[in-house]
Amino acid sequence: MTRREARVRAPQLRGRGWLNTGGDALTLADLRGKIVLLDFWTFCCVNCLHVLDELRPLEEKFSDVLVVIGVHSPKFEHEKDAAAVAAAVERYGVAHPVLDDPELITWQNYAARAWPTLAVVDPEGYLVASMAGEGHAEGLDRLLTQLVVEHERKGTLHRGDGPYVAPPPPETALRFPGKAIVIPAARRAGGAAPTTTAVATSAHAAPSPGQGADTLLVSDSANHSLVELAADGETVLRRIGVGQRGRLDEPAQFNEPQGLCLLPQQVAAIAGYDVVVADTVNHLLRGVRLSDGHVTTVAGTGRQWRGSLDHLAHDARAVDLSSPWDVAWFDGRVVIAMAGTHTLWWYDPVKRTAGLYAGTTVEALRDGALADTWLAQPSGLSTSADGHRLWLADAETSALRYVEDGVLHTAVGQGLFDFGHVDGPAATALFQHPLGVAALADGTVAVADTYNGALRLYDPVSGTVSTLATDLAEPSDVLVVDDELVVVESAAHRLTRPVVGGLNVAGSRLRVERPVTDLAPGPVELRIVFEPAPGQKLDETYGPSTRLDVSASPASLLVDGAGVTTDLTRKLLLAEGDGVLQVVAQAATCDAEAENPACHLTRQDWGVPIRVVEGGATHLALVLRGLD
Repeated sequence: MTRREARVRAPQLRGRGWLNTGGDALTLADLRGKIVLLDFWTFCCVNCLHVLDELRPLEEKFSDVLVVIGVHSPKFEHEKDAAAVAAAVERYGVAHPVLDDPELITWQNYAARAWPTLAVVDPEGYLVASMAGEGHAEGLDRLLTQLVVEHERKGTLHRGDGPYVAPPPPETALRFPGKAIVIPAARRAGGAAPTTTAVATSAHAAPSPGQGADTLLVSDSANHSLVELAADGETVLRRIGVGQRGRLDEPAQFNEPQGLCLLPQQVAAIAGYDVVVADTVNHLLRGVRLSDGHVTTVAGTGRQWRGSLDHLAHDARAVDLSSPWDVAWFDGRVVIAMAGTHTLWWYDPVKRTAGLYAGTTVEALRDGALADTWLAQPSGLSTSADGHRLWLADAETSALRYVEDGVLHTAVGQGLFDFGHVDGPAATALFQHPLGVAALADGTVAVADTYNGALRLYDPVSGTVSTLATDLAEPSDVLVVDDELVVVESAAHRLTRPVVGGLNVAGSRLRVERPVTDLAPGPVELRIVFEPAPGQKLDETYGPSTRLDVSASPASLLVDGAGVTTDLTRKLLLAEGDGVLQVVAQAATCDAEAENPACHLTRQDWGVPIRVVEGGATHLALVLRGLD
């Protein structure tokens, strides 16, 4: 692929401050001679987290010529807080400089419209490529290789160390814990029957408690391990996992694990393990036997899902998963909050099969029959005491939702761009990116309202939301221990028993402050810009190479042009009003000249805030991948 002759100077980097630079501010002039890759991200976005992991091998391979700069461009109000950004940079192991851009100045200067967006600047300071979404690692590798050759030949490439300065290492027992469950004493003592000879991976173990004591199992996400604590929530009894990123079963390795599910005892006896773990960044489910800490991989290939969906049962070890964030036992199976695809999946530990449970991969809020629903990064699950309802925290829509009798309902929540901290009737109550939920014995539901730093309570009988506690540091889960509510206070690196009161929070209603795109009523042309990466071509081996799905919220905005086609250009007919244009585009490519070509799928889901008014634009272009 040849880049166009018109060369555009990359806009300067402007924001509130810098992280991972030792206090220094950076300019593009400082980086002249290096290839600069700008990663526009926000820490709520699971697709952005995928890109962080995709970039790690590239950062290592091109370490002496490439400088990756994360431009943190917030969606939620909480993400504008400087301390929260710093915590997220540590939480997700971001090992490159980060520009904190709370006012979206650099975001707008680079015409970003989606999280994540990538932009490549050459050693002479010119913008040479931009792309939205994830799955660009192979194409970036080829482009970077091409730029290295070109600029070494021109003498404009300077090899050497970049500006990254590592922060000091943390010193707490837990680091950004994610989820926790209670392990009854009887289960801990017995556990599933061993099926193989194994050595427990329990480093730093304390003496075992008495056989009559319940314990807590916590996913210690940033330490890439599980920790068993005494019922006090503080005393460390054992650590399962070596504490470094990896996916080995023995010695056990995890990669930012999150959700935990204790299997029914009779199921555990057949499966050979007691606890299912959502090993999030590995895109796996792992099984843990409590008697000796033995870990085994039970679902997933380790590859991130990038294919098509169906509702068939598949061999669990042969399916690709995508950032499983929580797991719960419901309706005779493990249900998985598959945050990375905005869906729910199921896993049967007896039959060792897995498949799609709910959702279409469209990131939005729509209720109804499970196969037709829209979810947005489901991140917390809990089954009601009677087993009839599965409650879920749908993080990106700031919603509390539930499954009952094969139908998905929304109890609290209004959509992708509406959030806040408001108590009262469910129709007007608001959360802000909740990650955890616990169905309580009396029928009420406790919610870890993460970005509000609060513990909330929903009462299905009265249909109201109240606040139980505030001033919590990014609570990510809630559970009941000895008849008390215990919160996983993730950013405080601890489990805590907050003082629960009858707070009445009037709070505030907030909306995402992304720039609104003005479009004209009537005909509007939507065009998805896509150029295959260097050395690749569109691939129709398994059907059409491109796919475009368009919808709107409210649906009345889109008079005509909704639905799925294989053309990346679409004529829309819009009605006046405000809302969100929902666009999902994907393109399949493969290596152009290779004996055994590798194939790739590029995909992005845009939620574009629009205002349909006279005088608005009649064309809308969204860049899936473009070369300048």
